Amino acid sequence: MGLFTRRSQNLNVQDGAAVATLEVDPALAALTGDYVIDPAHSSIGFTVRHAMVTNVRGAFAEHEGSLHLDGADPARSTASIDVKIASVDTGIADRDGHLRSGDFFDAEAFPLMTFRSTEARQLGGDTYRITGELTIKDVTRPLSIDLEFNGSATDPYGNERAGFEGSAEILRSDWGLTWNAALEAGGVMVSDKVKLTFDISAIKQA
Repeated sequence: MGLFTRRSQNLNVQDGAAVATLEVDPALAALTGDYVIDPAHSSIGFTVRHAMVTNVRGAFAEHEGSLHLDGADPARSTASIDVKIASVDTGIADRDGHLRSGDFFDAEAFPLMTFRSTEARQLGGDTYRITGELTIKDVTRPLSIDLEFNGSATDPYGNERAGFEGSAEILRSDWGLTWNAALEAGGVMVSDKVKLTFDISAIKQA
């Protein structure tokens, strides 16, 4: 079921001509509203190639955000996310410390990574593209995230939830993350390309 597209069609007669009108599915209209991201049941992660031969995966443990979903007009849907850089976790303390340092994120000087959406549109079925501005280390550049709508449900505590998962690829050098080390056999220690992953559970606000 598409989040924004399941509608019924009626015919109205205006000036002797039949005119098709669309009615929003009530189930989808009910999803319209403001949501907050539940950090306990969401994850924002990344994957990067290491030493040209394997992948290192990590995540940011602390983040918050909000969504506005519009079941009648997806272009009016919005997303806002703030990520605490110091919460980066790859499972190796020394590596995490290096990522927080001036070689990479410089978490002390630039504590937040932020995303603010500027456009939302459907790609087909339950897949959507959210385009916006990603800011890292005071560098702001456009980013498009492809998301799949996983559905909605009411949890045992009465919270209305909507779920999404998706990904995007960036070149970290575009945001000034340029540290690297050459390998004896050729190539570099850390790839420029980074895959970002998003698994979002959002709770509707009263």
